[in-house]
Amino acid sequence: MKEDLHEKLKYLPMSPGVYLFKDRRGKVIYIGKAKVLRHRVRSYFTKGDDGRYQYQRLVNAIADLEVIVTDSEIEALVLEANLIKKNVPRFNVQLRDDKSYPYIRVTKELFPRLFLTRKTPKDGSKYYGPYTDVKTLRSFLRTFKGLLHIRHCNRTITQEMIAEEKYRPCLNLHIGRCAGACSGLISSEQYQRNIQHLINLLHGRDSELVDDLRGRMAEAARAQRFEEAAQWRDRIQKVEALRKQSSVGSLEAPDNKDRDVIGLASEDDDACAALFQIRSGRIVGRSHFYLSSVFEKTTCEILESFIKEYYNRTGSIPAEIFLPEQIEDISILSQWLSESRGKKVNILFPKIGEKARLVRLVSRNAELLLGDLKLQKSKKDFIHHALKALQRDLKLTKPPKRIEAFDVSNIQGSDAVASMVCFKDAKPAKSEYRKFKIRTVKGSDDFAMMGEAVGRRYRRVLEEKKPIPDLILVDGGKGQLNRAVKVLSNLGLDKVAVIGLAKKLEEVFIPGVSDSQNIPKNSSGLKLLCQVRDEAHRFAIEYHRTLRRKRTMGGELDGIPSVGEVRKKALLRRFGSLKKIKSTDVDSIAKTPGISRKLAEVIHDALK
Repeated sequence: MKEDLHEKLKYLPMSPGVYLFKDRRGKVIYIGKAKVLRHRVRSYFTKGDDGRYQYQRLVNAIADLEVIVTDSEIEALVLEANLIKKNVPRFNVQLRDDKSYPYIRVTKELFPRLFLTRKTPKDGSKYYGPYTDVKTLRSFLRTFKGLLHIRHCNRTITQEMIAEEKYRPCLNLHIGRCAGACSGLISSEQYQRNIQHLINLLHGRDSELVDDLRGRMAEAARAQRFEEAAQWRDRIQKVEALRKQSSVGSLEAPDNKDRDVIGLASEDDDACAALFQIRSGRIVGRSHFYLSSVFEKTTCEILESFIKEYYNRTGSIPAEIFLPEQIEDISILSQWLSESRGKKVNILFPKIGEKARLVRLVSRNAELLLGDLKLQKSKKDFIHHALKALQRDLKLTKPPKRIEAFDVSNIQGSDAVASMVCFKDAKPAKSEYRKFKIRTVKGSDDFAMMGEAVGRRYRRVLEEKKPIPDLILVDGGKGQLNRAVKVLSNLGLDKVAVIGLAKKLEEVFIPGVSDSQNIPKNSSGLKLLCQVRDEAHRFAIEYHRTLRRKRTMGGELDGIPSVGEVRKKALLRRFGSLKKIKSTDVDSIAKTPGISRKLAEVIHDALK
């Protein structure tokens, strides 16, 4: 540790605040907040390596630090979110391409303009978003800006300009898509009310708008302006059609509270957060956001980072936020959101009922969207992303394009078999599968059975000069792994990468290391290993069951004189099982092709 960094650690304040870690070039690489700066920052340098690959990389890269003291944890939380957005540190969770997400901007003018934007300057305008479904949003604005007579022009309109009649009304006024604000044909108060109606409509609160439209329709009808009344009727129908499209249906909550439901899926360095906006019991928005730099981060850490980044950007904060898991700083986040909204905000994690079902639905959407992202990455890469992750996790010299996995199956040593499955480029290569009857091992010695299967496989591979795998996986712990390593070493294959994968905790063992490897559970490399292991297990179990079924079905017939394989198969084909042969009489047995009356009596007596 550098001397000046060591000195800074000595004099850290016992206050809440934000800390910024920098590398040797002075670039900010990580930003965090703390309730007590001294305790939090010094923990990085005193608690030692926690086994996480990314954690150790961060600590090794720290060359300097800076702290900013705040009056409270909430101030620290807001400052942290703003600094992360400004500096984009590589070790913080980031919303990917967050600048490309559009917002709805409502300008601060006498007659405000409303339009989509990807920039959010601090000019007094109000911003709603961010949104990811831009196509649907544009369609919504096209329909309802015209319906509510929100102006489409970029004219600067003041009371003086209206009085001077500076502008002539454009075509939008004549086709009924504008109220003629530039000519003073609508008051600022009524125009602002239309703007608020559109924002409420966007958030699912349409009852006030419908009441207003019905009032205008009734007024026009009383004045016998029937054509105008019909226009108001058509607008009401459009609003009600939107209401039907966005209904939650069977997932509707028992109350009409405004809430956001967040689901999360993560794998390797990528994550996807899906968010459903529910307003007045109806889904009014569905968004998803991809996040990066999440490798080795827990679900709680990713959720907390997403909540801070997303709600620091949006002006729409509901009364409730549903999460798939509980997070640590829930009270601070809830207090911050409540202050931003001006009303109480509850962060909840439902476990049962319709609310929990809704959270599971959103999380499932996040998984599917993350799968789409991975698929797109796989199309761009020549090497499957899971193989790259496996190379990283196991510190291999190259991606393991060919993986062979072994498993054994027996019941107390009987009908002992082993299987070998092969995966090429992360996909099963079933033509390469092999199965083995264990011949040399007596009793239930799984280690010796594994050694026999591995030895037979690779002696054959060497004799026939077939490809050597990039990675060999044995199902089991250190015992099975050590036996496989010994057999491979005797064959001169000691440089081939070999690992053991234990079923219970999905622990990965490598030769010469007593402890299991600390591979993150969200690693696509570990998921691939489990898939390969499970396929080897399935293949071994199927072969074992086949042998056992054959033995139990015809085993008692083997000791009967004059009953060979042909007659045994004929009997089993006719009766279906040994149990049915035992329960039948001599005459029925004698009707079997190849079975005489005398032999039928012998079989009947033997089985009795």
